[in-house]
Amino acid sequence: MAQPTLHDVAARAGVSIKTVSNVLRGVENRVSVRTAARVHQVIEEIGYRPNLSARRLRTGHSQVIALAVPDLGNPYFAEVATAMIGAARKAGYTLLIEETGGEAGAELGAAEHLRDPLIEGVIMSPLALAGEALAQRTRSMPIVLLGEHEPDATFGHVMVDHVAIDNAAASRALTGHLLDQGFRRIAVIGRQDHAPHATATALQRLKGYREALSERGLAFDEALAPAVPGAHYSKEAGARAAARIFTQGERPEALYCFADVLAIGALRAAHDHGLHAPHDFALAGFDGIDEGRFTIPTLTTVRPDYADMARQAVSALVERMTSESPAPPRDLRCGWELIVRESTGAARTSG
Repeated sequence: MAQPTLHDVAARAGVSIKTVSNVLRGVENRVSVRTAARVHQVIEEIGYRPNLSARRLRTGHSQVIALAVPDLGNPYFAEVATAMIGAARKAGYTLLIEETGGEAGAELGAAEHLRDPLIEGVIMSPLALAGEALAQRTRSMPIVLLGEHEPDATFGHVMVDHVAIDNAAASRALTGHLLDQGFRRIAVIGRQDHAPHATATALQRLKGYREALSERGLAFDEALAPAVPGAHYSKEAGARAAARIFTQGERPEALYCFADVLAIGALRAAHDHGLHAPHDFALAGFDGIDEGRFTIPTLTTVRPDYADMARQAVSALVERMTSESPAPPRDLRCGWELIVRESTGAARTSG
């Protein structure tokens, strides 16, 4: 049986081919809501799938971009992916998603996409890929990186934009909230010290934590900030780190985890040790994943504006793909919100 075509969709929906094309490219503001819904219904009914190779031959562009993330099992990256799919669709692009495992070789492969000529640009959240490797890519593809980078990071002549929240400021605000609650012994889970496992994001969150302590005249205590081995944050890593903290020396008054998955793991360790937040200790995370609304207690956290992040990343990538003289590398900041819940209190403020 022949594959359904664009003409088939248009004929069955009773609209022009141009209208179907507008709907597929996400520019639905050019058609009525009812017409767009009808087109989508027909597409599902007849099983139409765009021929991306034909589109590239016809226009010179495939309208396909990629998102490469370390771990889709981590709810943070799942939230990022969802936001990116929506932003890409609004810009008229199809988004392919690749999981790299945080391995340098896989990340470099995603940055080059030598085996997939349809992909015209990449948005990537790297864990292991250094700037020097990016500068030596054999296929110079437009690329936008998610997350912080060190100020002295070397990217050669690669025109790379970075999109991130101000992690130091957000971390400072979250630590400040804990200090405002009267807590002074605040332990952190998620510290990373040594390359290649020390991500710039972790370093910036530690910086914000230390700055908040310093502003209140409190000294940084190494014992309250044990390093977490490896580059991956996970519930298991959070549970292990919290178990060590609960069993070694004086228990801290609060735990600040550099990712919500670490905090969820810490809740499990607390339960195993007969401890409960916020009665025995305050607990805060970072990333604002949806699970934090359903933990017991609900989790205080910093939530990035995922929609803003996705919009800026896609917009920057499209500009690099379509501009004849793209702008110099840029650090683009997206919004964030401090959400205070049961694990530390019940107020809410944003930044």
